[in-house]
Amino acid sequence: MTIKLYYWTTPNGHKITIFLEEAELPYEIKPVNIAKGEQFDPEFLKISPNNKIPAIIDRDPPDGGEPISVFESGAILQYLAEKTGKFLPDNLRDRVETMQWLFWQMGGLGPMLGQNHHFVTYAPEKIPYAIDRYVKETERLYGVLDERLTSLPFITGSYSIADMAAYPWIVPYETQQQNLDDFPNLKRWFESIKVRPAVQRAYAKADEISSATPTVTEESRAILFGQGRRRSS
Repeated sequence: MTIKLYYWTTPNGHKITIFLEEAELPYEIKPVNIAKGEQFDPEFLKISPNNKIPAIIDRDPPDGGEPISVFESGAILQYLAEKTGKFLPDNLRDRVETMQWLFWQMGGLGPMLGQNHHFVTYAPEKIPYAIDRYVKETERLYGVLDERLTSLPFITGSYSIADMAAYPWIVPYETQQQNLDDFPNLKRWFESIKVRPAVQRAYAKADEISSATPTVTEESRAILFGQGRRRSS
């Protein structure tokens, strides 16, 4: 297989399986169970020093050299798009448009919705201020995307890595306390991506790896959310 994907069934992981399925690139999945702390394995840290999934190793890089590793989901999407020549426009203006919306997802949509998930679902105590803060910020970001999609079928016109980055974060909209009927343009976009065969294949891969909803125990909570600085021995 050309691509080795270090993966778990999270929105950031789904971004990459969606791209690989859409581009029909041969790949293998190396599951990294983040609830068990497998992201701290020394071999994984060699390619993902931030101990986060996803990460990839490309055994057939475009320069013909030694295998290359890439971490951070946005960087992986850009790398794969440039490698394949797919889902990232060549012309300057459309490329800039796509990249700025990819970074909008990386810097805003993902982190803020991640905080929504944390305080609504995983926090050991319910903090009303935090829940209200991140639910409202989620609503605001949904509104930004809904406005963007008023006259466009996809975020930058044509289906691109910007859509692949954003879509998995909208999938758990009910958990995020959002109603897609309040965002008709976003809902139309969401439904059009949901039925794409490659997207369905990507989520089927996730079901094969982790079909049950993970239960956050005190042990896994400490692994996922209780880490300070990790020092090498």
